[in-house]
Amino acid sequence: MSATRHSFAFSFAEKYTVLLLGIIASMVLSRLLTPAEVGVYSLGAVLVALAQVVRDFGVGQYLIQEKQLDRVKLRAALATSVLVAWLLAGVVLLASAPLARFYDEPRLTLVLRLLSINFLLIPFSALTLPILRRQLRFRAIYAINGANGMVNVLVAVTLALLGQSYMSMVWAALAGSCASLLVSLLLRPKELPWLPGWRGMGAIASFGAYSTGGGLVDEAGVAAPDLIIGKLIGIDSLALFGKAQSVLNLFNQAITSAISPVVFPLFAARDREEKGKMGTPGGAVAVYLRTISYMTALAWPFFLFLACMALPLVKVLYGSQWLACVPLIRIMCLSSAVYSMFSMARYLLVATGQMRAQVRLDAWAGVLKVALLLLAAPFGLVAVAWAVVLASVLRSCLVYACLRRVNGLHWRILAQAVRKSLVLCLLCSAPPLLMLLWLPNELPYAGALLALAGTALASLLCWIAGIFWLKHEIAAEFLLLQRKLASRWLPVKAPH
Repeated sequence: MSATRHSFAFSFAEKYTVLLLGIIASMVLSRLLTPAEVGVYSLGAVLVALAQVVRDFGVGQYLIQEKQLDRVKLRAALATSVLVAWLLAGVVLLASAPLARFYDEPRLTLVLRLLSINFLLIPFSALTLPILRRQLRFRAIYAINGANGMVNVLVAVTLALLGQSYMSMVWAALAGSCASLLVSLLLRPKELPWLPGWRGMGAIASFGAYSTGGGLVDEAGVAAPDLIIGKLIGIDSLALFGKAQSVLNLFNQAITSAISPVVFPLFAARDREEKGKMGTPGGAVAVYLRTISYMTALAWPFFLFLACMALPLVKVLYGSQWLACVPLIRIMCLSSAVYSMFSMARYLLVATGQMRAQVRLDAWAGVLKVALLLLAAPFGLVAVAWAVVLASVLRSCLVYACLRRVNGLHWRILAQAVRKSLVLCLLCSAPPLLMLLWLPNELPYAGALLALAGTALASLLCWIAGIFWLKHEIAAEFLLLQRKLASRWLPVKAPH
């Protein structure tokens, strides 16, 4: 398990570095740009994100889960990536003007055309990141994504200060992609081919069809609120909703996105080594149960804290012009907390060969979410936020039903895995709830910062005390980290 913990350490370091850079950029840009300016880029980024799902065409997941990789398969993967990515570059370029007319936003045309350049760059590093993840080489991934984040922040802030408005974020996205490409070429595994090959593309296409179909439907569900709000409510409202989502995504960026790159190859490796019997937590299923125990121990106290402290957090991070997103954050914390039990289910299903089940799950959940959002949009942003909560609850029910049918996970097994996390959340609830009752509506910046810092510290102390009192599984990881830090930073006396 030491190699796994080492991978987790670098994965977390990478995500925290990118997260910190993103928070710094967001704090600065939120004070330099208006919601309308941010909304233009946000809409373009959401539309491109839908195409980003297709551009990989399952190549990354194929390379991670494939039991035996040879040069023929690697060249076929490269050919698939080049073909799909460059076709998508043309599609986004051609669709830019019609999409701008559909949303009645002329500035969207240039945004989409510039962002389409990213698709031309993608194939040059398409194999590098999946192979590095397969090999659990997260130190190299840290360097690649860290370069992207650093360059993105520097370019965005510099251009915004020079008055480039929403275009500062567009040029920053392109500069970040170029930086990560250059670093990935330097760290590229030697066994990767430089030339594509057509032989073997059929197997990748068959895998990618299911992977991409499910991913596209899932991404459509993620993007649906932004697309619907941008069309039916307005660009300003889209920016406010997007800012609320960005606050909620702090957990995904800090925890989920750091865990998922490690657990997917880990699930796949455990499944290859040991097939767990149906209805018993063996192999990949055992790893999944331990993972959701960790996830809920972190997620439930976090989202309770976030719901209570949304007002001072938004004031500190983004400024007073974004306070309208506070009620949205408080509502949608419920959806994020509920779904944290099942956020790793996708990787379990794909790693254990249940791709079709995942695609069906994504399809049903996506259709339900879009229908609920369309019904809620005419009633405003608060109604949309509640629609997101209901969609998340329904998706969680669908995921549970799928896990029970495919992997034999009964609700009693899941409840056993998260019961300590629920008690831990209750133990951590006192500081944020008391602060919520005390906080005035009109809060100066210094008061917001002090309230946020003090409550965060008190909640953290309650959390640490809680994991040891409850003997939660995550306490062992906490102690291991403490010992490693102590051995590295404290002097060790030589034996007499």
